[in-house]
Amino acid sequence: MQKKQYTKHVATKGQSQKSLQTSIIGIISTTQKGAGYIDNEDPKKNSIYIEQGTLNTALNGDTVEILVSKKVVRGVKQEVGVVTKVISRAKDTFVGTADVAKGSCTIIPDDRKMYVSIIIPISEAKHIKKNDKVLVKLLPWMDAGKNPIGKVIRVLGQKGVNDVEMESIILEKGFEVGFSKAVEHEAEAIEKHKEISIEEIAKRRDMRKKQTFTIDPFDAKDFDDAISFKQLSEDLYEIGVHIADVSYYVREGTALDKEAVKRGCSVYLVDRTIPMLPEVLSNDVCSLNPHEDKLSFSAIFTLDKRGKVHSRWFGRTVMNSTHRFTYETAQAVIDGNSNAIVAYSSGTQTVASADAGMQYHNQLVTLNEIAKHLQKEKFSKGAIEFEQEEIKFRLDEKGHPIGVYRKDRLDTHKLVEEYMLLANREVGKYIYDSIQKKGKRDTGSIYRIHDMPDKDKILNLATFVKALGYNLQNKDGEVTAYALNHLLKQIDGTQHESLIRTATIRSMQKAIYSTKNIGHFGLAFEFYTHFTSPIRRYPDLLIHRVLAKHLDNEPFGDKEITILQHIAESSTRREISATEAERASKKLKQVEYMSSRIGQIFTGTISGVTQYGIYVEENETKSEGMIAIRNIGSDYYVFDQKTYSIIGEKTGERFTLGDQILFKVMSADLDKKILDFALVRNK
Repeated sequence: MQKKQYTKHVATKGQSQKSLQTSIIGIISTTQKGAGYIDNEDPKKNSIYIEQGTLNTALNGDTVEILVSKKVVRGVKQEVGVVTKVISRAKDTFVGTADVAKGSCTIIPDDRKMYVSIIIPISEAKHIKKNDKVLVKLLPWMDAGKNPIGKVIRVLGQKGVNDVEMESIILEKGFEVGFSKAVEHEAEAIEKHKEISIEEIAKRRDMRKKQTFTIDPFDAKDFDDAISFKQLSEDLYEIGVHIADVSYYVREGTALDKEAVKRGCSVYLVDRTIPMLPEVLSNDVCSLNPHEDKLSFSAIFTLDKRGKVHSRWFGRTVMNSTHRFTYETAQAVIDGNSNAIVAYSSGTQTVASADAGMQYHNQLVTLNEIAKHLQKEKFSKGAIEFEQEEIKFRLDEKGHPIGVYRKDRLDTHKLVEEYMLLANREVGKYIYDSIQKKGKRDTGSIYRIHDMPDKDKILNLATFVKALGYNLQNKDGEVTAYALNHLLKQIDGTQHESLIRTATIRSMQKAIYSTKNIGHFGLAFEFYTHFTSPIRRYPDLLIHRVLAKHLDNEPFGDKEITILQHIAESSTRREISATEAERASKKLKQVEYMSSRIGQIFTGTISGVTQYGIYVEENETKSEGMIAIRNIGSDYYVFDQKTYSIIGEKTGERFTLGDQILFKVMSADLDKKILDFALVRNK
């Protein structure tokens, strides 16, 4: 995202007015080969290209000043920039693999956009072995003619070891694995005094006698949310969404709070969770564990059978979860299968019969029926159905992938989702209305917002799907949610479904946090915030504080509003980094899984077509690799950009996006997380 601070025109000696150069400030994206790009202020223009050799020490994500002129590159006239100044670094720590030779130590960064290796002085490299993974801090780098120098922060261990690779991913994305002593001491002090006082209970609405339960994954250890249910009349129900009151324990200005702001969220890798809060809080003190009195912040609704909200109440409560469901056991109760033995798809654990939860059958069935009405209403108003298959890996005791399975999406997943969406929506609306009553504009909160899609991306998407035989209605790039849902219905069950769903998601704007409410396009909500996951997301913890202030009619000062926007921006960045870490861990396991299957034949879907070859996604693991164009066959193959195809000149043989093909795994590069495939014509 480019932040252009100023533009100035500079005519150097001997230049005509036509060759006037422009100096701009922006955020640079770099390539592995040492070139770069900066988004143009005019979205209709191409990005400004920074040629290899003209980065002048700029690294990916840095804020830089560049001098722009027009130049012919590969036969095309375009804007080209030269970096004149690095204003600020996006990051100064990197994880990489050590290459140790006699008298030298070089770190080759894991970050593929880091185009130079980092030199470690011999005095710093005494305990580093070849192929060690190392976390280094970049020292000031001013001379582009020399490699940067790094200072060793930590030697992680040998590459290829699961724990080392996972820690490398976490550190590379700017997260920490453990907590400082100050943070741990604060958490331990809270744990020692976790007993809830009579005085605190007296300040809260007591929900302990309500039927209340949690529904979570079978391996969950932290429970953010619980649902309570009470029938008020034939057609009215009191449904409570109870959220762990983390803000009671994590106070502003403490070491715990500062660390939570810095992390922004928990990070979920293939084999582990890096929590936002120490485990004594996330898994014990704050967690809504069954049969324990817990402090909560609740949104309590009176709903009818069709999901219409008749009344709502927000406030601090004390509650006690009377039952802990997994998604599978809750589904068994809804289905009325009291003898069901739920075998988890990981194959490592089973649970006893669902009998213990059958007393909740009527409540869960009613909650499920209401949730379906809430979902139907959401889609009728234009919410977009972006549901995609999720792949999980079975790992051995050393973390090596030994199997893969699809995560089933049950009605109970959707049930919980709908009530969390309801709470987030209604809290967002309450806060917005509270602000308006005070005569303020849209300040005093942070919202979860999702802007309209970029017009150019929609035009590209429309061209893409048309080449595959589908239609996306739009007007010069303007698109409605209804048109997008119509497209998704067209592809449902087709060979192109996964491909087009992914392309559609990529054409959307990213949902972000902001103090300015513009609504949520993807959910078709006018008001939306994050309230329901304060154990694992800082914005939710913050919204608890914000909501409390509005409930108490306390004012917000200008400084507080500035802090809110700062936290909104930093939380968005942390969320993106956490998502990248999660994807990197999954990609690592996909490549690792395929690396033990060299020479084996699989069925896959063509997921990308370029002038260099075709990308293929294996149907079960979703592992993606490339078949180089030179390895497709003896014919001369040409890339047809209009139809996203590669076509043989003599034979007319065509390979198109979405085609099913057989391929053989040829090689796997764990360092680069790359797979090479070969086409198989006959099994």
